[in-house]
Amino acid sequence: MGVIVESDVWEPNPALCLFFFVACCFSIYYLPNSSTTRSSAIFDHAPSSSFLRFQTSFLLLYSLSSVMEGLLAVFGEYELAYRGVSREHMVISLCVGYAAALFVGTFLGMLSDLIGQRKVSLLFCLLHLLVALWRTVTGYPSVWLASICLSLASMIFFFNFETWMVVEHDKLEQRQDSVNDMFWLMTFVESSSFIGSQVVGNWLIGSHEKTSFLAPSSAVVIMAFSALAYVSRGWKEDPKSIILKDYQTKFHTYILGDKRVWLLSWTQAAIHFSIAVFWITWAPTIVADGRKVSLGLVYPCVLGAKMLGSTAFSWFSSGPLSLRTEECLVYACIIMGFVTSVVAFDYQDIEILLMLFCIFHACVGLVLPSLARLRTMYVPNELRGGMMSLSIAPSNALMLLLLIQACFYQNMENSTIIAMAAFGLFSAAGCMYMLKRLGKQPHQNWHKL
Repeated sequence: MGVIVESDVWEPNPALCLFFFVACCFSIYYLPNSSTTRSSAIFDHAPSSSFLRFQTSFLLLYSLSSVMEGLLAVFGEYELAYRGVSREHMVISLCVGYAAALFVGTFLGMLSDLIGQRKVSLLFCLLHLLVALWRTVTGYPSVWLASICLSLASMIFFFNFETWMVVEHDKLEQRQDSVNDMFWLMTFVESSSFIGSQVVGNWLIGSHEKTSFLAPSSAVVIMAFSALAYVSRGWKEDPKSIILKDYQTKFHTYILGDKRVWLLSWTQAAIHFSIAVFWITWAPTIVADGRKVSLGLVYPCVLGAKMLGSTAFSWFSSGPLSLRTEECLVYACIIMGFVTSVVAFDYQDIEILLMLFCIFHACVGLVLPSLARLRTMYVPNELRGGMMSLSIAPSNALMLLLLIQACFYQNMENSTIIAMAAFGLFSAAGCMYMLKRLGKQPHQNWHKL
């Protein structure tokens, strides 16, 4: 029986986005208490006004950075397609970006540990500012320059803000509960900001018909200058006293010499690889049956699922559904692996695919803060940035090899790549099971190494 190609554009049910919004509101409103002394408010851990100011300013800066990430990433690709850049050139630009992330970005985390998160955050803002100014002034982006700068900025975005947040919480002597809240809040804010960047970008393009593609870049210029002003003037950071030789010794002892950190790093790499595979293959997969799909409406649905998953972190970490973090990650990675396996078989029903995408991202929303919580348990704060950037080097290397294979040999099917992501997720579940078996030794105070 042949496939019937419909002429209309398929769109997800608007009630789906409404469901995620209402579910997130209820999940946040009824957040479980971790102890009798904790109220249901998110920011009530603060014993002082300085801590509340830090949380507020940090989340504002993080949301602004997330919007910049979303604007230049999503609409940059759309601009290249609109201007007729070939698929081969797009794949080459991705190869260049992953090569930059692998050979340069891997060491940026260690640089952050040595010179401080403030200076690396300034670099993040400058990279976005450079790409946005280039697009605004020239009107046509340098594909290689944009790919390199945005890949390095994404690497910094991955490790630097989390490291800064944990270091500041430790300096202000806050309880672990408040740090855990910030982990899921960061995932929640990131996803909501990505949706916001889509709304802002569509509005800017629609209201500036003659210079439609320049409008998002101009907005990023303003945001980058605002972020630079805050980081350079409003962020006070203690000078780093660690020297390179001491850092190397500690890194070898507490990171390379600890098999628990190796298991945690492989899990992070597998999760990172599966997410990268999803964002590269989701559009070709969902339109594989020939029907036209409104991808711009699918995008907020999957991010809404990720937001809902992030709010579930408190329920599984300290609420009535409480599980050990490693055990929760085992179940989540297995679910993600099965979902990815179904997608790898090129399932053609769009409604089922959207449901699978939402389940996958709901698990992602739960997994990311859970991994951050484990890093706090096993990784010293002064080595956290280096460990995080190094942990995703295998993912970047594998993505680079697959893109080179797809670009020059063109014999790598999307289903094969997705199946590899599923295998990685199952291996991540195995790593978390082994980590649970190993357990954690009596409390280690990483803050006084």
